[in-house]
Amino acid sequence: MYNHKEIYKLDFSKIKYLGEAHQIIKKEFDFPDYYGENWYAFWDCLTDMAGDEIINIELIGYEHLQNLFPSEAKIMLDILKDFKHCYDDRYSDMINIAIVCGDTAKYKIG
Repeated sequence: MYNHKEIYKLDFSKIKYLGEAHQIIKKEFDFPDYYGENWYAFWDCLTDMAGDEIINIELIGYEHLQNLFPSEAKIMLDILKDFKHCYDDRYSDMINIAIVCGDTAKYKIG
């Protein structure tokens, strides 16, 4: 559970159903089997990761997710922004979140 990676790449560019997004999240972050595939569970598992390791998260195909599920995409982005500032900003310098557009453009979040 929570095997650290240099970059966590969440690629939503080919999803068709919201459940697929949660499966991508679960697999990429190596969340436990009991991950509930909802935004409350996402928050709980994500905040368990904060600590000694630098966390780099790249959102690939975010615009596709946003087109299919606008309110869900916003919730996910809000959770990631809150994650960067959780625990009174104790780990904010260690959490990096970016939306990747195309092959090179990255927009930092938070």
